Amino acid sequence: MQTIRVGHSPDPDDAFMFHALANDKFDTGDLRFVHQLEDIETLNRRAMNGELEVSAVSIHAYSYLLDKYALLSSGCSMGDHYGPMIVARTPLNVSDLPAIKIAVPGTLTTAFLTLKLLYASMGAADKLTFGVIPFDEIIPAVQSGKFDAGLIIHEGQLTFQNQGLHLVVDLGVWWQDRTGLPLPLGGNVVRKDLGTETMQRVSKLIKQSIQYSLDHRADALQYALQYARDMDVTLADKFVGMYVNEWTLDYGDRGRKAVKALLDAGHAAGIIPTPTAVEFVA
Repeated sequence: MQTIRVGHSPDPDDAFMFHALANDKFDTGDLRFVHQLEDIETLNRRAMNGELEVSAVSIHAYSYLLDKYALLSSGCSMGDHYGPMIVARTPLNVSDLPAIKIAVPGTLTTAFLTLKLLYASMGAADKLTFGVIPFDEIIPAVQSGKFDAGLIIHEGQLTFQNQGLHLVVDLGVWWQDRTGLPLPLGGNVVRKDLGTETMQRVSKLIKQSIQYSLDHRADALQYALQYARDMDVTLADKFVGMYVNEWTLDYGDRGRKAVKALLDAGHAAGIIPTPTAVEFVA
């Protein structure tokens, strides 16, 4: 029996995606999956050290992992006309951002990469002032005045208005308006040293897990609810639908193009040091 440690975030979309594997809904043969739940920036950092056999990572972080990991064709979170948001206590314009301090969920997140691309587009690349805090502390930190604004990911995108905050910009919309492409936020990676055969088996089983949840939505959603902070079943279902869909089963040609476009833009802007040759597991 070979143990495959799987890292993913404690949020409803990842829980929904991995429900079948976590709850033994089908036979995985001689592969035993053990789940480790941590916030995405922690997973990004662990992946830099090659710690886990399989992990959810930010697409931004993947650009630094090419020697250790390949992208699985399934498991992506794609923002199609939506994505990470900058929110503030008072109404602000995008042009106000270079003058304020923003709470961010990690410098390896795709949200942070896209934020830097936004600043670069304004000719203000050197004016980004930020502090890194856990993603689930960002909204309270903005409410309390500790930060002027916050870069929010996960379910905060659907709940920030309930806390009296104002949207400054949706980076998924901004990116799509510029490129015509969805914003690829996160994906699953598998460690290359497992070998081609095992990598392909892992890929097939994770895709099977996603398909199972889509086919048994009510059951999988009930499991995912335990990770849905400040969300009822209707809101959790909406959030899961945003990030677990046909993109998640397979990036497809457009999704693959979106990954390349984002990482190429990051390199062209001097944010990502080297060109990224994206490698998908068949």
